[in-house]
Amino acid sequence: MKDGILVLNKPQEWTSSDCVAVCRRVLGVKGIKKVGHGGTLDPMATGVLPIFVGQATRIMEYMDLDFKTYVCRAKLGITTDTLDIWGSVIQEKSWQEICRQQQITGEDIASALESFRGEIMQLPPRFSAVRINGKRLYEYAYSNREPEVEVKPRRAYIKSIRLLDADMDAGEFAFEAVCSKGTYIRTICADLGESLGCGCTMTGLQRRGVGNIDIAMAKVTADQVKEMSADALEKLLLPPDYPLVHFGRVSMPEDRAVFFSRGNSIRWNQLTVEEECDSRALMETGKGAGTGKIPENARGRAYDCIYRVYQRETGEFLGTGYHDRKEKLLKADKVFIEQR
Repeated sequence: MKDGILVLNKPQEWTSSDCVAVCRRVLGVKGIKKVGHGGTLDPMATGVLPIFVGQATRIMEYMDLDFKTYVCRAKLGITTDTLDIWGSVIQEKSWQEICRQQQITGEDIASALESFRGEIMQLPPRFSAVRINGKRLYEYAYSNREPEVEVKPRRAYIKSIRLLDADMDAGEFAFEAVCSKGTYIRTICADLGESLGCGCTMTGLQRRGVGNIDIAMAKVTADQVKEMSADALEKLLLPPDYPLVHFGRVSMPEDRAVFFSRGNSIRWNQLTVEEECDSRALMETGKGAGTGKIPENARGRAYDCIYRVYQRETGEFLGTGYHDRKEKLLKADKVFIEQR
């Protein structure tokens, strides 16, 4: 069984963990135990959910670099406790009543959306998976308790946001947002409703892309996976290196590849640099956007020093390596092949 990435089209009423569980059950017959997802989607949201299989789970941390693309539908005049249409209504005004009190146009909505572009601070919704003192915020909400400490706003970055369509006879509209990890689209809806003075709640959300993985690649739903064989599922897997477009690329001869597979460092003059990292692009990624800095991984290694590593003769993906410029070495960051 090969390692790789399954691009799932998550249906409504499935949690991201549910999707992982059904994939793990199907792939278990092949001895696959490691299965994870790349970015939580709320149960009522749909769309792209990358499922990482086997060794590919080790690149999940690199997905922090990616922007996510969402299409959201929303309705003016409603405020709920969950900030979406599936919550309990706190306040509701008919659209006709709103129109009698104020004139809101599609241009007003487009202008309000534009104000969210760039770096913003968001207060996580009460019903969210953010951890406070070891508990999820939604656990406090469901128990009608407040967190022991203050919930502080968190940074998010909106690369682009635009109105797609607006039905001003019904007070409903749709917009697309390209944003960094940790952005709450339903919070944008609620904040927009507050800025327009009439309330707003999310009525639908589809994730259409994660980095270079888009909705067109999502060939199956979680329900379909339940009926598939492990062999059929394996044929749909993208290679583990597919999302790693942020990094440079180096190759090395077979003898050095064997050495690298054992976790050893390789002298920089023993490999070929086929593609350099784009430092400017890294500063504009989801994690780096708006900071003016090159983001780092969990081990404190700057991402502009990380390369995809391949065996020269076969093109086999070996893993990722870190260029130690001082010692002039390529040090293993993550090795994806068995030791040779």
